[in-house]
Amino acid sequence: MRLLTFFISLICAFCWTSGAMSQEETESTKPIQIEADRMETSQENGDVLFSGNVQAKQGDLNIQADEMTVLYSKVGSRQDAFAGTAENLTRKIEKIMAKGNVKIVQGNWVAAGETMDFNADDRIVILAGNAKAWQDKNMVSGEKIVLYLDEGKSVVERSSLEGERVKAFIYPSSQGKKEPENP
Repeated sequence: MRLLTFFISLICAFCWTSGAMSQEETESTKPIQIEADRMETSQENGDVLFSGNVQAKQGDLNIQADEMTVLYSKVGSRQDAFAGTAENLTRKIEKIMAKGNVKIVQGNWVAAGETMDFNADDRIVILAGNAKAWQDKNMVSGEKIVLYLDEGKSVVERSSLEGERVKAFIYPSSQGKKEPENP
């Protein structure tokens, strides 16, 4: 449960949600740096496609993938372009999709899968395709991990292949155990 709670807070830090910013910079308000072999934008579609060894960083959060697409929705009003009025639009992140060798790392926590989808409006993250999450030695795996960020809920689903099941490997904590004293 601690692993999944950490996963939820990790994704929250990367979700670029809007809100009041304090003077002190928090993880979610730190700048996002994305590097890739190629970037393609489409103002008409409202998306940005990064491809080829994509690395996104925000604070100590790192996401790697073969491709990452950021989809924007337009917020505001659009006036007639033929009348010579400028658009008064702001862009809001609607969805972030990553695919191909997706790996998310923060501190001693790692998650991996073939795809990651984040729906900003519903605040749901889906890591799919042999999804796994590790924290220290603890690990959970399934075909898909779904995180409901506002509900603090997560679901790990098995593959539809016969015999496949959700797996969790949890190592008991050594905290609270006293080491024997030397005589």
